[in-house]
Amino acid sequence: MVQQPSYWKVLTRRKPLSQESAESDSKLNRVLGLFDLTALGVGSTLGAGVYVLAGQIAKDQAGPSVILSFAIAALASLLAGVCYAEFGARVPKAGSAYVYSYVCIGEFAAFVIGWNLILEYMIGTAAVCRGISLYLDTLINDTLKTTFAEISPMNASFLGSYFDFFAFGLVVVFGVALAFGVETSALANNFCTCLNIFILLFVIVAGAIKSSWSNWTIDPSTTNTTNLPEGTDLGLGGFFPFGFTGTLKGAATCFFGFVGFDCIATTGEEVRNPRKNIPRSLMLSLLVIFLCYFGVSTVLTLMVPYYLQDANAPLPSAFKEVGWSFAMWIVSVGGLVGLLASLFGALFPLPRVMYSMAQDGLLFRFLGRIHPRYRVPVIGSIFAAIITALIAGLFDLAQLVNLLSIGTLLAYSVVAISITILRYMDNSETFGNHETIAENGHANGNANHSHANGNGHSVSEHSLLTSKGERATFKTVLLQLFNCRRVNIPNELTTRIVGTLITLFCLLSMGIGLVFMQAYDALINNQLWVLVLLIVLLLLTLLVLIAICLQPREAYVRVFRVPLVPLVPAISIFINIYLMLQLDTMTWIRFGVWMAIGLAIYFFYGLPNSYRDLRRQCRGWQKLKYSEYF
Repeated sequence: MVQQPSYWKVLTRRKPLSQESAESDSKLNRVLGLFDLTALGVGSTLGAGVYVLAGQIAKDQAGPSVILSFAIAALASLLAGVCYAEFGARVPKAGSAYVYSYVCIGEFAAFVIGWNLILEYMIGTAAVCRGISLYLDTLINDTLKTTFAEISPMNASFLGSYFDFFAFGLVVVFGVALAFGVETSALANNFCTCLNIFILLFVIVAGAIKSSWSNWTIDPSTTNTTNLPEGTDLGLGGFFPFGFTGTLKGAATCFFGFVGFDCIATTGEEVRNPRKNIPRSLMLSLLVIFLCYFGVSTVLTLMVPYYLQDANAPLPSAFKEVGWSFAMWIVSVGGLVGLLASLFGALFPLPRVMYSMAQDGLLFRFLGRIHPRYRVPVIGSIFAAIITALIAGLFDLAQLVNLLSIGTLLAYSVVAISITILRYMDNSETFGNHETIAENGHANGNANHSHANGNGHSVSEHSLLTSKGERATFKTVLLQLFNCRRVNIPNELTTRIVGTLITLFCLLSMGIGLVFMQAYDALINNQLWVLVLLIVLLLLTLLVLIAICLQPREAYVRVFRVPLVPLVPAISIFINIYLMLQLDTMTWIRFGVWMAIGLAIYFFYGLPNSYRDLRRQCRGWQKLKYSEYF
């Protein structure tokens, strides 16, 4: 009698990927090179933010030390970037963090991450289009706003004041262009990104000519404040006018200026030589982005004192202040070009994530159909563009932008968690090679068989929570926790221990973040118990990291690898969790609504599909009989 699979096994099953098949078996067209990928990462990140963000942070949060804020944010982004780089080299598949979490954690976690990535890219694209519309409107005296308000006013409180036809049309045009010509669209993106870089180089060089070191050594006691606007805060003056805490606060804001480079990880099936080009392009794009932010913020604060910065248009205002009015128009063109490049970078990964999820049967299958001529998910691309266009046209996105942060930070965290789990588990089941993985998709001589789903994707029945092996008694767990038996090869028990420890680390990071947010006020009020609690949590966290380090690691793999595991992923996880704790309550409520919609799709469509795939005795595309799975 055939044993029936449980729904729990479906929720926690993992997807094993052959090192060879991950790179060779692609239905998409491999047309992107290293330069294309780097331009995609840079273009998606260096939008209007590089023209605005530095001035805003310098004025109210960090002063001239905004350059250190960007350096700290770049370091935090680099920690996430190296995690993406390793997975991009080891799993060159479309889907980014969705596929990575499917490989290391399980199906349910993968769906949650994939659904959040869809949210991130949809709102990101809509926000950029709305930004382009508003940016262009300022150059033509609000003509678009006036016209659209007369044609299609909207009075609902949760919608915008008018339907933005320009933003709607822009998404549709870009979506159709991407659906029928990835190579041509990449060339257009390369042009926009290069033009944006050249304009930023002009800003840096021109700003350096008009710089004055005295703007980094301002003394509030000798500064004339009679002509300053009411409420202008000079702080303490000098390089750190708002203290180093202001620099750290600025770094938290700057971090979101680096969001977008992860779109490179969604191109795994459209890249030539992905194992080398994806890690290289991730590192190169982060380097270029940091240098641009660092250079712009340096010359901006040297041209104009931090307290005189225009928070809405700092660069045009700075050049006007130093008497170079002609540069204002060059900067305006640069902002528009940067927004167009970031629109491409925001819209490009969306159908790729949907394609990957649809191929696995977790989203509607039609979203994953590949056009035989263009070799891209045309239906998914157009569908994603239409939905995103409606969001761009209908909503005033000011209150929704924070949802970008949740989706991005959650994805960063899961990728870092997956890297840690990956390093300490037996990867012959997950990243098999031609010596250990037979052509039928399951490991020879291993009880943990795999199955192929309806689209030929191999998914493991083995999971962290359902694996069988050595009985996990209190004694065996305690002995293995500090590896007293000197186990050198990862097994099921050690894998489960690492999974539990990394979960505990996340909870401790959340506790440290919450206590740290209250620590300053508590210490002022002589509440020393808060300091004691913080020290206890830090010691427990250190103990957890030591226990993870003592567990046996995977055999060496000759691809790009994250250094200093688990320390680097742990720092990345803590930073991401701390930043998520900074978000307001309404943002979490909106996030809950989005997740409720996603969970309904998964439990009423994706989960039944996965369950049927496990039970189905197929001939043709599925070579193994169901009885061989167990």
